[in-house]
Amino acid sequence: MFRALNEEIFNEPEQVEEVSLPVTEEDLFILLQKFAGYEIPTKVFSQAVAIAAYDRASAFRYADNYVNILKNKTKRKQWLKLEPAPDFRLDQRYADLQN
Repeated sequence: MFRALNEEIFNEPEQVEEVSLPVTEEDLFILLQKFAGYEIPTKVFSQAVAIAAYDRASAFRYADNYVNILKNKTKRKQWLKLEPAPDFRLDQRYADLQN
């Protein structure tokens, strides 16, 4: 019984690793469109292209993650933005400007 079990384990084909595909020109154009509308450093786009040279899916994940981070930052900035009322005037009698 153990011998048959061992033979099954060793005779099974090894798991096939996921094949990574290099990027095409169309994919680079799509990658560029993902970054459209955002100010990104050239280093970030260069990094995405370098990743894409080896693995297309990883490059798109990298771009999506970077864009999501930018979206979340802009949401936070708008949420925390506080502006004083336009008719607000500081009365000098109550303000301690010495400290």
